[in-house]
Amino acid sequence: MIQYNNSEILAKTKEELIELIWDADNHIKTILLNSWNITECRVRLLNYINNLENYYLNFFSKGKEQWHSVPKKNLAKISIKIIKNLIRKENEAIAEFSLLQTLLDLANNKKKAVELVSKGFLTEILYLLIGIHGKVILPSEDEKKGFLAKKGRDAAIFRSGQLDQYSQRIDRFYKKYKSGLDEEFINRKIQLKNKILKYFNASESDWEDFQWQMDHIISDKKSLQELVNLSQEELAGLEAAEKFNIPYQITPHYLSLFNEKGRSEEDRAIRAQVLPSKTYCENVDYNRKTEGNLDFMGERDTSPIDLITRRYPKILILKPYDSCPQICVYCQRNWEIKSLEDAGITSESVEDALKWIRENPSINEVLITGGDPLTLTNDFLDEFLSKVSAIDHVNRIRIGSRVLITVPCRIDEGLINVLEKYHQPGKREICMVTHFEHATEMTPETVEAIKMIKKLGINIYNQAVFTYYNSRRFELCQLRNIIKLCGVDPYYTFNTKGKEETIDYRVPISRLEQEMKEEARLLPGLVRTDEAVFNVPRIGKSHLRSWVDHEPIMILPSGERMYRFYPWDMDLSAIDSYIYTDISIYDYLYRMHQDGEDVDEYNSIWYYF
Repeated sequence: MIQYNNSEILAKTKEELIELIWDADNHIKTILLNSWNITECRVRLLNYINNLENYYLNFFSKGKEQWHSVPKKNLAKISIKIIKNLIRKENEAIAEFSLLQTLLDLANNKKKAVELVSKGFLTEILYLLIGIHGKVILPSEDEKKGFLAKKGRDAAIFRSGQLDQYSQRIDRFYKKYKSGLDEEFINRKIQLKNKILKYFNASESDWEDFQWQMDHIISDKKSLQELVNLSQEELAGLEAAEKFNIPYQITPHYLSLFNEKGRSEEDRAIRAQVLPSKTYCENVDYNRKTEGNLDFMGERDTSPIDLITRRYPKILILKPYDSCPQICVYCQRNWEIKSLEDAGITSESVEDALKWIRENPSINEVLITGGDPLTLTNDFLDEFLSKVSAIDHVNRIRIGSRVLITVPCRIDEGLINVLEKYHQPGKREICMVTHFEHATEMTPETVEAIKMIKKLGINIYNQAVFTYYNSRRFELCQLRNIIKLCGVDPYYTFNTKGKEETIDYRVPISRLEQEMKEEARLLPGLVRTDEAVFNVPRIGKSHLRSWVDHEPIMILPSGERMYRFYPWDMDLSAIDSYIYTDISIYDYLYRMHQDGEDVDEYNSIWYYF
C-alpha cells in the first residue's frame, strides 16, 4: 500500500530518514526555510495543505481525473487532516511541544533538533508527507480490470478466486498459532499435568476438585522452577515480585498450559498473562513510593459507596470479593486485588452496597465482579444472588469471572444449580462475562465447563485485552473463531490500559484499528461481534471506530502519538476530554522485529489514527 517497507525503515539512520522526509515533499522544506518566523510558517504551511486538499480531492471537479482513485483520496484526506491537527496552536499548548518548530529546526539542520527527535518521530512525519500526496501502491491495471471488467457468472468466479486468496492468507497465519484444542498441545499439557500431580503427591480426582486447585495455587519462585523451565528474564521478574511484595498466583490447571521446557511460540501469551516482569514490578514499587496512580481507571472517583463502581446510567459494578484464583499481570484493578491469603469479605460493606442498589431504581443491571466472585462458595453465591435477584428493578445479573480458563472444574453441579435458580428468561437474565486472551486457553476441560453453563440457556461473552502478546496478524482472529465455536461470543476488545507498570503489554491504538479493519473484517459477521474500545479513566468506554470519539493532536519527539478522547456522554454533560499518550508505532515494530516477526506485514499501520 505504501512506498517503503517497515523493515527498510527500521534499518535507516536519523539522517537518512530526514532526507527521505524532504524527498517526500521538498516544497514543505522550502516553506520552512523561507519563513521569517513560526507564525508566518504556520500560515504558509496551512495554505499549502489546503491547496493540496482542494486539488487532490477534486472538490470542484466535475469529470474523472487521475485522482479518482478511492484509496488515494482516503489516504490524502486522512493525512491532510492529521497535519492540520498537529500544527494547531491549541494542540501545541496541550502537548507542551511544537511539532512545527521542530520541523523548522530540522530544515535548518539544527543539531539540537536532530538529537531531540527519535526515529519514530521522523518516520511518522515521513508517512504523513507521503500520505498527503496519496503515494500509495495500487493493484496493477490487469488486477483492476479483472473483476470490474467482468459481468455475471464470469465476474462471480473471478471474485470468488479473490476471496479464496483472502481466506488462504488467514489460514496461513492460523497455522502459526496453537489452540488449546490441538492434539499436540493437549498431549504436552497432559504430561505437565502428571508432573504437577506427582509434585504435589495428588491424584486425578484431586485435579478435578476446585478446592484442591485453590489449595495448591503456585505463588513462589521455587515451585515454579521445579515444575517448568524459566528464562533468566522470567526469573528476574519473579525475584523482583518477591522483593517488592507483589503477589502472583497460578492455578495448577493454568500452569499445565505452559511449555515445560521453556517459553516458546505456543505459550508466550500464557506466561505473559501471569508472570510479572521486572519492569512491571519496579514500576509498581515506584508508584507506591511516590503515591503514583495505580488506580488508572479512577474507580475511587466513581464509587458512590464501598464495593460499587458506576460509570453508566443503567448498570453498575458490584465487587463482593477482592482476589482471584489467578492474578493477571496487567489487571486494571491490580491496586486493590489481594492474594488469596489476604482476601476477604466484609459482610457489612456487602449489605450496605445492596441497600444502595435497592434504593436506586435507575439500576436494572448489576455486574458482579471483583476479584473473581466465583472463587466464593456455592452457598455464599446462592445467598448473595438471592439478595440481588430480590431487587425488583434488577432484571439482568452479569457475573464477571475467569474461572472457565483458570480453574474450569469450578463449574460444578452445585454452581450450575445456583445459576439455574436465578436465571429466569422473561423476568431476569443471568449471563457471564469472561476473559479469554489467547486460543491456547481454550482447553477440553474449559469446553466442558462452557457446555454445562450453556445448557441452562445462559450466554457467555468475552472481553479480550489487545496486548503485545496477542497482537500479531490474525492472532486475535483465531481467538474469536475458537471461542465462538465453543459457545462464547466476542463482546469487547480493549486497548491495553495506559498504566505505567504495564508498558510491556501496551500496543499502539493504530494496531488495534488495523486489526479490526484488515483482519477481523475478513471474518464472518457472527465471529467478529466484538467492539474495539478505549477505556477512558473515570468515564468509560470510547469506541475506536470513529473520529467522533477521538482524534490525534500531536506526535511527540519520542514518536508517541498524543490523542484527545471525548466522553461517551459529551453531548449530555459538561465533561472535559481526556488526553492520552500512546505507544510509539516505531518502538512496537522494532520490538516485533527483534522477536522475529515479519514487520512488513504491518506496513499500513501508520495510516490508522
